[in-house]
Amino acid sequence: MMLLSVRIPRKVRVSVGLLVLLLAVIVTGRAVVALLPQDQAASAQIKKQAGKTEEQRQEFAAELGWQIGAAPVEVEEVVVPKEFDAVYEKYNQIQLDQGLGLQKLRGKRMKRYSYEVLNYPGQAENVRLNLLVYNGKIVGGDVCSMELDGFMHGLMMPEAGSGGAGTK
Repeated sequence: MMLLSVRIPRKVRVSVGLLVLLLAVIVTGRAVVALLPQDQAASAQIKKQAGKTEEQRQEFAAELGWQIGAAPVEVEEVVVPKEFDAVYEKYNQIQLDQGLGLQKLRGKRMKRYSYEVLNYPGQAENVRLNLLVYNGKIVGGDVCSMELDGFMHGLMMPEAGSGGAGTK
C-alpha cells in the first residue's frame, strides 16, 4: 500500500477559502434578487421635481403617463404629523417605495394638489392623483380610488392587468 501526502501552504488554503466564500455570497445574492417579485426588483424611483407651477405639475404627471384634468379638483394645505401612526407609516412606506419619504418633513406644512385621473387602466372615473408640494418641489404623492372599496398606490402607472395594485 502506497500513501501520498501533499502539504498546501497556509496562504494558498486561505486564498482558496476566501474565493469559495466570495462565490457563495455572489450566488446567494443572485438567488435572493431572482426570488423578489418583479415589481419590487425593478421598482421605479421617482426624483423630487419642481412643482411650484401648474405647468410643472402637469408635466410631471404626463412624464409618469397620467392624463389629468387641466386644473386640480382640490388644493389643500396639509401638515405631516411629527409622530406617525399606523396609517401614516403605511403611507410613508408608499413614498419610500417610490424613492421619496416624509421622515424629514415631519411637522412641515405643504400643499396637496388633487387631480382627476382620466386614463386609469380599467377605471374610467373616481380616481385621483395627489401631489405633495413643499417649497416648490414635489416631495410625495399617490394615486387613489375615491370608491368605498378603493385602492391607493404610488405615483407610477400600474402595469396593464394589475388592476390598481396597492393598499386598500
